[in-house]
Amino acid sequence: MGTVGGGTFNVLQRNAAEIARRAGRGIEVAQIAARHVNPTCDLGSTPVTDDVFAVVNNPEIDIIVELIGGSGVAKEVVLQAIANGKHVVTANKALIAVHGNEIFQAAVEKGVMVAFEASVAGGIPIIKALREGLAANQIDWVAGIINGTGNFILTEMREKGRTFEDVLAEAQALGYAEADPTFDVEGIDAAHKLTILASIAFGIPLQFDRAYTEGITRLTTADVNYAEAFGYRIKHLGIARRTEKGAELRVHPTLIPAHRLLANVNGVMNAVMVNGDAVGSTLYYGAGAGAEPTASAVVADIIDVVRTLTTDPNNRVPHLAFQADLLSDLPVLPVEQVETAYYLRLQAQDRPGVLAKVATILSERGINIESIIQKEVEEQDGLVPIILLTHRVLEQHMNDAIAALEALDDIAGPVMRIRVEQLN
Repeated sequence: MGTVGGGTFNVLQRNAAEIARRAGRGIEVAQIAARHVNPTCDLGSTPVTDDVFAVVNNPEIDIIVELIGGSGVAKEVVLQAIANGKHVVTANKALIAVHGNEIFQAAVEKGVMVAFEASVAGGIPIIKALREGLAANQIDWVAGIINGTGNFILTEMREKGRTFEDVLAEAQALGYAEADPTFDVEGIDAAHKLTILASIAFGIPLQFDRAYTEGITRLTTADVNYAEAFGYRIKHLGIARRTEKGAELRVHPTLIPAHRLLANVNGVMNAVMVNGDAVGSTLYYGAGAGAEPTASAVVADIIDVVRTLTTDPNNRVPHLAFQADLLSDLPVLPVEQVETAYYLRLQAQDRPGVLAKVATILSERGINIESIIQKEVEEQDGLVPIILLTHRVLEQHMNDAIAALEALDDIAGPVMRIRVEQLN
């Protein structure tokens, strides 16, 4: 009965008549397990316990809604509910991304459903869209802004010229970021969600441990401004792409053209772009968090479960869109095998011939320069910022080039590298 639990209870109560019309029967909150009463909810006579397993083991209950979070008690709750023959609705992206294969296998064996629309992008029905609405398509790629905290930080840095540290402090004060913001700013939260989207898009098992994750903590307002000068914006994207060699699964800061719809998703909002072979590109935009936006997805899942309570388990929509025994063995590629374009920012000594050395190192590794900006000498350290955009190249080749650049006496400090995607 935290933020999402309270929102779910309130939506179920407020829209009870409408929900019954959609589901074909009434839905009753029969029992709640909570440590504390949520002050936003009028629970009336609904029984409340602090023993979550009293609810899971209650024989009168058909559906367990798990809104605890994490993968400790929550995993025990979900597996026990399945063992008891109960259907499960969850908003827990970490649980699904890390333990979903085990959970779905248990659910199939017991003939019950596990619904998890709210685990990705809050109120945006992206899982239903991928799993059902786009079922005719081979999905080529998915790219999304799927963490509102990171998007809020980057928006403030771009629009107001603020530093990362300054905006993060505000995000924490506003409740967008936790006291420990690691999951948000280092991309772990987004990687959980991307793992789920990739599995549904490509019909592969959940493989969170294969997702490449990079945060936004090294980004500066200078990078944001240079990106703008090139006609790009920086977004913290989750990208899943199907290639001939395998699937890419990566979360990192990304330059995308400023005219793309995804580049204009600002603040705490989320958006996911999906490219299918038949439909082309489609975009799904909305609130990625919050009590009632997330409750919208939770309640939709409850309605879906109620509608199919009496359906033959073999004729329900599969958890990961594809039949469980027909999932693909398409490998997830290590990031070194990914091919993309790059933004590089170097701090160089103010000496003749430095740019020529940089160009030589890149050309020797087959890396072509698309655009270049060389700024004036910075007063505080006497260094010259050099900013490059490259053509597409294998990540391993770029890693070799960056190592060689950082070994030059003329280059001070680490090279800043941001991947570039056109999303076309």
